[in-house]
Formats: sequence, C-alpha cells, structure tokens
Amino acid sequence: MVPGYDLMVIGAGMAGVAAANKCASAGWRVAIVDALPYGGTCALRGCDPKKILRRGAEIIDSARLMRGKGIDEADLSINWADLIKHKHGFTDPVPASIENGLAGNGVDTLHGHARFTGPNTLTVDGSPYEAAHVLVATGARPRPLAFPGHEHLVDSTQFMDLPELPARILFVGGGFISFEFAHIAARAGSTPVILNRGPRPLKGFDPDLVELLISRGADAGTELRRSTTITAIEKSDGSYLVEMDRSGRPETGEFDLVVHGAGRVPELAGLGLDAAGVEWDEHGVRVAAHLQSTTNPAFYAAGDAANTAGMPLTPVAVFEGNVAASNMLKATTTVPDYAGVPTAVFTIPELTRVGMLEQDARDHGVDIDVRYRDTSGWYSNYRIGETTAATKILIDRSTDRIVGAHLLGPGYGELINFLGLAMKLDLTTRQLKSMTAAYPSVGSDLGSIL
Repeated sequence: MVPGYDLMVIGAGMAGVAAANKCASAGWRVAIVDALPYGGTCALRGCDPKKILRRGAEIIDSARLMRGKGIDEADLSINWADLIKHKHGFTDPVPASIENGLAGNGVDTLHGHARFTGPNTLTVDGSPYEAAHVLVATGARPRPLAFPGHEHLVDSTQFMDLPELPARILFVGGGFISFEFAHIAARAGSTPVILNRGPRPLKGFDPDLVELLISRGADAGTELRRSTTITAIEKSDGSYLVEMDRSGRPETGEFDLVVHGAGRVPELAGLGLDAAGVEWDEHGVRVAAHLQSTTNPAFYAAGDAANTAGMPLTPVAVFEGNVAASNMLKATTTVPDYAGVPTAVFTIPELTRVGMLEQDARDHGVDIDVRYRDTSGWYSNYRIGETTAATKILIDRSTDRIVGAHLLGPGYGELINFLGLAMKLDLTTRQLKSMTAAYPSVGSDLGSIL
C-alpha cells in the first residue's frame, strides 16, 4: 500500500519546517523530505554560520578602529581553524534538533531525493508516496556558470568549511555573499578581490551608501573590480590563473581560491514538476499571490522555490511557509504581507534597507523628503572609533510616513528593525520621534536620524 499524506513538504529548511509543524499541529498527516541534512541554507550553510565567522572579523576590526585610542591590537589575529570549529559547534547539532522537533510534532521525516510522477504522486529514492497537498520549499543553489574552468569555483558552503584561509581569494559576483565573505577574509589576513560584472554592485541597496561601504572595505583590504567578467580559469601548480574582461580589456590574475558569489537560482530542476503539471522556471514555481500553484491546485510553494514578490530572505520564507500552511488548512487565499521587511548586508559595518530606493520612490511619483545624515561623527560611532556611517530616510511629504530607509553603520542591523516596524504599523515620523530611548544607545540616534 502506498503511504498517503495530507501534506508532503519538499525541503527541510525554515519555510518547510514551519509549514510542516503548523499542519501537523492541526491534525494533518504530514511528511517532510530532504536529500540534505535538515535545517536548510540559513541554519547550516548561510546566515547563521556566516555571522559566526563575522564575529571574528568584528573583533579584529573593532580593535583596529581603537588603535591609538587605548587599544593595542598588535598580537590579535584570527585562528581560522578554531573559528570554523566554533561555527561547527552551532551547525552540527541543528539537523538532529530540527528532525527531533518535527518527529515530536508527529511529522514523518524522510531522507532522499523526491521526484514527482503525477499530479499528487512522487517517489523518494524510488519509494512511492501520495499527497493531497504539496509544499515545495527546496531553497536555492548557486547559479550555473558557463565559462571554461567554472568547475574550479567553490561555493559558500565549501568556503565556510575551509581548514585554512588562502592568501589570495577572488569572489565572483558583487552581491551579498561576495561582500560579506570578502569583509571577513580581509580581517582574517587574506587579500580578497570582488568582481562585479556591471558598474554598480549591491544593486538592491542605496547607491550612495554602497559607495561609502566600498571605500570602507578598501581601507580594510578588499578590492572591487567593476565591469569585469571571467572568461576562463585554469588550474596551475596549486593556484588558479583567471582570465578576465575588464571594461573590454583583457586581464589575468593569479589566485589561491575562487569563490562563487554570482547569485542563486531555485533548486527545482530534479523534482519532476512537469510530471505533476506544475509550471516553473528559473524564478521558481509560478504561484498566485496566495502561494498556490497556478497550474496544479494541490501544490503550494514558499521561500526561494516560489516566484513571489517577497525578497529571498529567511524570515520571508518562514512567514510564506506559515501563510501557505494556513491557506491549505483553511482553504483560504490569504496573501503574505511584505510591508516593512528589512534586509541587510552584514559587512563591517553593515548596510541595511527597508522599503523603496530613492529612485524607485521618484519613479512612483512620491513627493519625498530625503533626510541624509552623515553619522560617522556622532557619539555612538565616535565611541567605537568608526569612521564611516550614514543614513538616508525617505519621507512622503504628504503623509509624514517613511517609504524607504537606508542605513550604513555599526549596530544599524538592529536599528533598521524600528523603521521596518514603523512602516508596517503605518507610523509617522512624528510618532517615532516621540519614543524615549535608552541613552546612550544606537537606538537613541533614531530621533536625530529622522
């Protein structure tokens, strides 16, 4: 007899786990399957371990900023092997903890490769299953690259398991992964270079603040090469000869490691979605606004696997997973609310954003008051020796409400949450300024930033 479920979740990352637990708690018979250890990218291969590595870089950078201000950092350095061991202290227990939690909620936990054979049938490593509902939450994988020698690149997962950090590292792509890892590598003693195929990296963030970050990174030892693409990579005596095109001019560089940071695509190709009648493409499963497949009503998708309006962020994936579960349980069409969702590049210092970019606001006809502040000399930054910090808040003149907020500075990854909450709750800047904050704290800068 073929096992049957009310819900089969494909992918045991945060979105899939949230949905599985929600539906199992409501009494549904639920199974979840993944070919990789449970936990997904964020907990095992992304946000969480990456920020543990960043902690080492933060300490080095903080000590350097206080040079001549009472701190002598001469003998301070990162022991990369110990830092990686510290990271494993967090990541190694995660899969068992998540699987035990799911099983405790009554979810059947399966391991293997899922592949659909019909509209509601699938196999897991050859064993057949049926499901009345399916949630696809398989996350994303590095975008395939086509130049000769692309097989020599390592991905972010491999980077975070390196037993030692090479001296010369090339990061391909000017997005989150490359910038965050390059900032870590520079403080760990490497010489990192970032290649960006266009003139402007980190396109999703305010361009003025991005340029400040690039300058700050250069001071710390990171190099950015704009309008540069790789044409070929050749392995040679333990290093890599990289041929590049830089604004139409050929260049060659020698590196000890080349890291893929050139974006990610949904991990869908091996699922056999065509056999299930589910339409999908390189942007994910095609879903309606309420996360249900447009071609097979039994299917839903969430997170990186879904073609939605949400940003590719773990918190977004989690609430999409919960919304999809609620819609399946109640046969409703609730649409996720993406208002006020912040995002951050955890460089040193961090660059954050919530809401619209300045040009987007103007293109939408919003009469904006742009409130730019150079906060590098403010007490909260002077105290720690930081020399680069700035904020840009976009206010709708007609309503006194924030339509976009952009922050570059230490601690601003926390401060941006206040501004996201204000947007979600539709608060005016006048209301925000009425808050009395603990002083002296980074949060107490909010009134002056506005």
